[in-house]
Amino acid sequence: VKVMEDDDLPYEEEIIRNPYSVKCWMRYIEFKQNGPKSTLNMIYERALKELPGRFLCPPQIIIWLDYCQFLVTQCKITRSRRTFDRALRALPVTQHPRIWPLYLRFVRNLPLPETAIRVYRRYLKLSPENAEEYIDYLRSVGRLDEAAVRLAAVVNDESFVSKEGKSNYQLWHELCDLISQNPDKVTSLNVGAIIRGGLTRFTDQLGKLWCSLADYYIRSGHFEKARDVYEEAILTVVTVRDFTQVFDSYAQFEESMIAAKMETTAEMGQDEDDDIDLELRLARFEQLIARRPLLLNSVLLRQNPHNVHEWHKRVKLYEGNPRQIINTYTEAVQTVDPMKATGKPHSLWVSFAKFYEENEQLDDARTIFEKATKVNYKQVDDLAAVWCEYGEMELRHENYEQALRILRKATAIPSKKAEYFDASEPVQNRVYKSLKVWSMLADLEESLGTFQSTKAVYDRIIDLRIATPQIIINYAMFLEEHNYFEESFKAYERGIALFRWPNVYDIWNTYLTKFIDRYGGKKLERARDLFEQALDGCPAKFAKTIYLLYAKLEEEYGLARHAMAVYERATQAVETEERHHMFNIYIKRAAEIYGVTYTRAIYQKAIEVLPDEHARDMCLRFADMESKLGEIDRARAIYSYCSQICDPRVTANFWQTWKEFEIRHGNEDTIREMLRIKRSVQATYNTQVNFMSSQMLKATTSSTVSDLAPGQMGIDDMKMLEQKAQQLAAEAEQDKPKPKEKILFVRSDTSRSELAELSKQANPDEINIDDDDEDEDDEDQGPEEVQLEQKSVPTAVFGGLKDD
Repeated sequence: VKVMEDDDLPYEEEIIRNPYSVKCWMRYIEFKQNGPKSTLNMIYERALKELPGRFLCPPQIIIWLDYCQFLVTQCKITRSRRTFDRALRALPVTQHPRIWPLYLRFVRNLPLPETAIRVYRRYLKLSPENAEEYIDYLRSVGRLDEAAVRLAAVVNDESFVSKEGKSNYQLWHELCDLISQNPDKVTSLNVGAIIRGGLTRFTDQLGKLWCSLADYYIRSGHFEKARDVYEEAILTVVTVRDFTQVFDSYAQFEESMIAAKMETTAEMGQDEDDDIDLELRLARFEQLIARRPLLLNSVLLRQNPHNVHEWHKRVKLYEGNPRQIINTYTEAVQTVDPMKATGKPHSLWVSFAKFYEENEQLDDARTIFEKATKVNYKQVDDLAAVWCEYGEMELRHENYEQALRILRKATAIPSKKAEYFDASEPVQNRVYKSLKVWSMLADLEESLGTFQSTKAVYDRIIDLRIATPQIIINYAMFLEEHNYFEESFKAYERGIALFRWPNVYDIWNTYLTKFIDRYGGKKLERARDLFEQALDGCPAKFAKTIYLLYAKLEEEYGLARHAMAVYERATQAVETEERHHMFNIYIKRAAEIYGVTYTRAIYQKAIEVLPDEHARDMCLRFADMESKLGEIDRARAIYSYCSQICDPRVTANFWQTWKEFEIRHGNEDTIREMLRIKRSVQATYNTQVNFMSSQMLKATTSSTVSDLAPGQMGIDDMKMLEQKAQQLAAEAEQDKPKPKEKILFVRSDTSRSELAELSKQANPDEINIDDDDEDEDDEDQGPEEVQLEQKSVPTAVFGGLKDD
């Protein structure tokens, strides 16, 4: 057979001249690409012999790749495998990553996996980081045993980094799923030991691992072992999530066992043994469901054994089972550390004792209480609550003397005194300062003890400086009930010495009331001293009640002028919000005692010091009073003065009241004056509004205008300024009052007929406007606006209107 042709001569000569040129060989191969395959193979062989691996540069690997790919396409398995091996031996290690992908793709497509497995084993010696690829291949071809072994090796290799981004925990779960779901195929590993190793390694993700271990035994047919695993799991997991996963899987397992048994019984016929087995399985499942709340409670207590609330819930779950309740309480009080407890640890002891009490075992209840009083609680209040509950139990069973002995024992001064908040001392050394225990003892002494013993208890409370204002009041009331009035007042005095404002308010209020009720006006000077002492340093918030009580004392037993002086002081001492109310009381009492004329000075003072809103109301009431007294000029002066703080847009009621007053009592001149004042006030408020608007416009546009040089203001800026000006002008026009009635404004063009009509309404019998008055009307047209002064002392306005 002719191997070389004439057309091959140029290529052969070029190869002879350059035997180590890859380009020459590649041109030759491309030329013979469509020729016989045997000739092409021979050229590849010659090229590889002439180009040894040690002299190859990276482009030369293409020859091996092309040759291997060519053999693969020829489906020559053995020759291709051997060629791949020759390529790996001939090429340097740095070039192997170019060969392995093609080699692995070739072996994965082979019908038998044995060749691929052997090739992968060689490949992983060079690239162990690609173990996941090999594991996936083994799982795809059913070689699960070796896949599990390889995956276990990966999980145990702490330096392994997954190319798929999986964590060690995810790989561990894959291993658990693989070995638990295929117990018949995975024989090289100890499944139980592996999964239990994961339980100790991943303590925060136990639910799924326990389920995997139980699933392994279920698939292996060891159902009792699976049940034991579930029981162990629900008794050891410490999170609700893990418990839920395990319990749901356990319940599903039991249901499937029942369903399988029922199906088998239906197929094979029913006999007595099958009935018993089925009933046992049903009973086991029902018991599992009934145990769920208790099992969940156990999980929460494993999380925090010092959770008092969960211990109480556990007792309720055992309701109806006294033995279990006692065991639970015993375990609870032994487990819970008061220093670490969540909740009130003393409540466990109290509930334990009450359980014995409810079952009429008082001696056992007393034993529990005695033990409870020796526990080193974190808070004094816990021990105090135990003593109080102990005493209340004895009271419920009418053991009054025993209750007194218990509380006296609790309040006895210990051998080593300690401050109440000194945490370094045990609570037993600090409970003698607990107000809760002393308060209960005081109540018991009042009910069961003697006067002297009760008084001694209250005195001891005050001496320990643990009394509250309520304790002081209770002590004083107790003394008063036994007719020890002066002792009662001394108790108030001791309480006043203990407390400061505002805590002393209730004591003062009760003390002063009781003193007045007891002595009335008999000890007036002493009562006055008490009131002055109470008011010394009294905050404005509490002054009102005391001043009113003081004024009532003076009205009933003292002098009226003294009462007025008290009211006068009260208007200055109370809070700003209450001054208006205080002035109203002052005015009412002054009118009742001295008559309405006496209230003029009070009204003037109120108008001077009160805010505008309340001053306006005072002015109206003042003017109304003067009108009823016939002092029309005084009333008109008040209206005139008040008008300076009455914007017609928001105080229409004031102007309506003044208008009605002038219609009843005025004439043409007074009406004209009122309207003129109204226009002047309106103009004043409008001027203020326009001034503020101009300032806002200036602030808005100053930055824009200042950025432009003179003569360079943009057209848009000019339009903006014009729009702003138009807008402000429109707002000013809207602010102008619109005539709802003819009496609101008197403009320069007001017709004589309109003014005459208003005048007739005011006094139709005396007012008559003739044509002869036209010159006077002309003179009055366009009245000048009067600039009213700011709000000043009312006496300056009303100075010319004093009593003759």
